[in-house]
Formats: sequence, C-alpha cells, structure tokens
Amino acid sequence: MTIDAILDKAAARKELTAEDGAALFGAEGESFSRLLAVADDRRRQSVGDPVTYVINRNINFTNVCVKRCGFCAFSRGHRAEEGYFLPLPEVLRRVREAAELGATEVCIQAGLPPRIDGSFYIDLCAAIKRECPAIHVHAFSPEEILYGATLSGRTIAEYVAALKDVGLGSLPGTSAEILDDTVRERISPGRISQRDWMTVIRTAHKLGIPTTSTIMFGHVETPLERARHLELLRELQKESGGFTEFVPLSFIAAEAPMYRKALVPGIQPFVERRDVLRMYAVARLMLDPWIVNIQASWVKQGPEMARTCLDAGANDFGGTLMNESISTSAGAAHGQFLHPVEMRRWIREAGRLPVQRSTTYTSLRVFDNEPEQSEALWAAERFGSYGQLIASTEFRFRDR
Repeated sequence: MTIDAILDKAAARKELTAEDGAALFGAEGESFSRLLAVADDRRRQSVGDPVTYVINRNINFTNVCVKRCGFCAFSRGHRAEEGYFLPLPEVLRRVREAAELGATEVCIQAGLPPRIDGSFYIDLCAAIKRECPAIHVHAFSPEEILYGATLSGRTIAEYVAALKDVGLGSLPGTSAEILDDTVRERISPGRISQRDWMTVIRTAHKLGIPTTSTIMFGHVETPLERARHLELLRELQKESGGFTEFVPLSFIAAEAPMYRKALVPGIQPFVERRDVLRMYAVARLMLDPWIVNIQASWVKQGPEMARTCLDAGANDFGGTLMNESISTSAGAAHGQFLHPVEMRRWIREAGRLPVQRSTTYTSLRVFDNEPEQSEALWAAERFGSYGQLIASTEFRFRDR
C-alpha cells in the first residue's frame, strides 16, 4: 500500500497496522506535508484546539543506580564521586516548595540505588502525602516498581496495591524505551523486560492507578519496531483504558555512554527534526482515538520545536518541571524549568488556547486571556529567580 493510500485510510479514521505506521515513518516531500496535515486534522477532530499543561516539579532523588543502561548519562555507581542521594527532609522541602509555587503534581523518579529497604518507595510516597496531602504523587517507573517488589519479596500486584494505599496517584510509563527485547538488549542489557513492563502497567491499570505511556526513539530501532511499539500501547489501552497520555521522547545522544564511548554502532548524534515530527504524526494516527493526549516534550526538543509539534498531532505541552536532571545529564539543552507564563506564550504563538490541567487531564483553568498585570506580577514574584537557582539546588545536598 502506498503512503498516500495509508493516509487516505487514516483520514477515514480507520485503524492503521504496524506495517502502515512503518511506511509512514518514511514519508518525504508532499507525503510528509500531508502526513502532518492529516495528523493535525485528526487532533482537531478528537480534542479541539486547547493545549494543556501541568504545573509540576520533578524530584530525581538519587542518581545512584545498580543498572548501566547504554543510553543513560544520569546514573552513577554507588562509589562515584558524582553520586548523590537526597535525604528525606530535602525531598519533603522540595515538595512543600512546589506546592507553594502552585504545583499540583510532583513527579518522582530516580536511579535504582543498592541496599535500600524493599519498602523504600512505599515509605517515601507515604511521607510525601503526610507532608502535602493535596499534591498528586506521579511516581516510580515500572523498573522501580519491579525493583521494590523484588527487594521486598512481594508480588508486583501486592507492591502496587501498597503504594496505592499510601496515596500514589499515577505511574509514569517510562523505562519503556522500545518495547522489543532484542532492541532492549542492545541499548540496556539487564533492563526490565517487555513482559515485566507490561505486567506492571496492566497491574496498575487493574488496580485503578492510571499511567502515562512513552517511547524513546531515534537510536537503533527500525521504523517497524517503532510502529509495533505504538501498536502494543494501543492494544494495552483497549484492554484497560488506563493510559492518560503518550509522550514521545527523542534520544539525546550527546552524553549517552553508548554514543560517547561508541559502545553501539550506527547511532546518530541527534534525531532529525523531520523524524521528530513524523513520530508525533504517526503516533496520533495510530493511537487515536484510544490515547487522545499526546505530549510535546519541550525538555527534549526545546519550546520552539515543541510548539511545532502542536501542528503534527500533539495537544499537550507537558509540565513546568522545576527540576529535571535525567535529560539534562544526557545533554539536553532545555531542561530544568519553564515558567507557566512562557509556556502559555508558546502555546498562543501556535494559535492555540492554553489550559492548565491536572495530572489526569482534568481542566483546572482556561486562559482565554492572560491574567491581569497584577496577577502576572504576583506570579513573577512568586517564581522569582527560582528558575536560576534550581540547577545549583540539585547539588547542595549530596550523600557521598
């Protein structure tokens, strides 16, 4: 089937196969332009013109990790000089500060530190909810869930249920990379398997805990492997309806060991702009109407490129983050913090309507117009120079 025929099929809202998706990843010239247009039209039909964002804070509480993934420039061994582990009072201080700055969510992910108690993640979540009951805790990748369950001698279902009991609100669907064990073995030997990742996600959904879904693309995977990944997420969503969004994450090669040390041949130094746009467009056409929220990652691509992705099928601008260590460690130039006012400006420049949302996509505030000057000044004062301070904050508390 030709690319134009596949796009005709997509425009008629018919379900695309993995083979269809793989073909679309090769769209060039007029077919490329039409791919973006069909995806943008599908987005408009499904969710309209609002573009959502969430005020949140990332807390990557440690970079110490027992794994050595080839794509990760964030992790350190437990004896490494650059290793850190934030003490609980500092984690809670950051949670309080986030709430005071208007955050509705804290996103907690980190390395897999050795010698932690099996109940560590449960105890951490419980402490956060005691400190700030109203905050939504979006925390712990499937890799972390499996690690905690294994250390504690519990089943995945028992461990996820225990987290739910102490207030876990949702799970990030990270550590997915490409859901193909052959690819996973090349880029991250010893990483959570496709089967275990799916078990954690299915378990969370069964217990009523929503998750996000992700892909990390642009390293060694083929177009068909990308498309099969999307197809797998779509089938999981048909089963449970538990995914809140899909987040394409382009591979940041600059500091990744498998690129910097040439451990894996064939990796390009960056993901080309057109390939990023193809990813968003194909995701919209393959996942819609099962997963309708697709997030543009300003951390990975920068705000300007994220704005462009809004014309290729995306309808969400992500979170303010306040701290982001994982992508910036890999060499991303745009992490750390994006002020809500700036976020709304980028959304408006795309000709779209900014909407502040919750983690689970409840609309909290529609910005038909920017706030009055007094409110804007108050917001600027509240955030102040915080964005300039957070980078240094990450290194003030280190348990070496």
